[in-house]
Amino acid sequence: MIKRFNSIRFRYIRSHLYAMFITTVTLLSVLLTIHVLINPDWLNETSIFVFILLYVLLGIIISFYAGFKSSDSIKVTLDSISVLITQFANGNYESSMHINQDSEFSRIASELNHLGEKLQNQVKSLQRMADEKSEFAKSAHKSAVMEERQRLARDLHDAVSQQLFALTMMSEAAVKQLEKDPETAKEQMKDVAKAALQSQTEMRALLLHLRPVHLSGDSLPTGIHKLINELKQKSQISFHVRVPDDLSLSETIEEHIFRIVQESLTNILRHAAATEVTVNLSKRETELFVHIRDNGKGFDIDHYSDRKASYGLKTMRERSEELGGTFTVKSNVNEGTYIDIRIPC
Repeated sequence: MIKRFNSIRFRYIRSHLYAMFITTVTLLSVLLTIHVLINPDWLNETSIFVFILLYVLLGIIISFYAGFKSSDSIKVTLDSISVLITQFANGNYESSMHINQDSEFSRIASELNHLGEKLQNQVKSLQRMADEKSEFAKSAHKSAVMEERQRLARDLHDAVSQQLFALTMMSEAAVKQLEKDPETAKEQMKDVAKAALQSQTEMRALLLHLRPVHLSGDSLPTGIHKLINELKQKSQISFHVRVPDDLSLSETIEEHIFRIVQESLTNILRHAAATEVTVNLSKRETELFVHIRDNGKGFDIDHYSDRKASYGLKTMRERSEELGGTFTVKSNVNEGTYIDIRIPC
């Protein structure tokens, strides 16, 4: 009810009633002044009262009528503007309104129509961008799949395929030496077992690299523990893992850190020949510290030329720098490798 009395119609009626009240007070003041100063016969208290009473009654009736009539066109215009805005809010940007009279309302209607055209053009632009993004994503996915297939084919050829070929040659040689020289055959079979173990390790590393990059809804601690548990079942490496269960990070940081840990473990499996690996994650105030260490054969950083492992280290460094962090690697021959990462969070 209160909201109804605040409508445009009742505002107009109140303005007319206010004007009538001011006029009534002014007339009453004038009539009383004339009555006191001049005191004509026709102007007495009764005539003044009757005149003011009739004026007030007629004024109230006329105020209501004039208020409704004068606010009618404005209310219709405001309702049309409200409907147009509602149409815009519902996504119907093709709606428009037209006001023939040259007034402020016609200017507002013109601006609203222009706004609708702009919104419609923006929607078309967004849809076009979404289509282009979808096509780009499909193209990028195809390129990534093709590149990954080429990389796997290259790795299988450079590592596993060559090792299997070597195993075949060594096995055939051992079979030929079995009757003539059993001791030589025995040594050759040891080399075969060693090469087979290396091929198995290489294949495990490739399978680890093919593991899904994303955490698939798991938290970072859960994802790392699952990854380590898989490796424990497939290798003889002893793992020491310390990751706080209540570690809270953004989704982007978790994905990058998980990928860095996965890449480092792949490098360790393929190149380090380690028996112990340590993975520590800790958060201090506004920084995350990641420490990965192995007791493998290590390498000379200043004279390091292994393309595959250096590519893995480069990828981990790039991921760390994308998060605004620092990446440090330390290693010496036969002294293992240390990786320290510092990420602001």
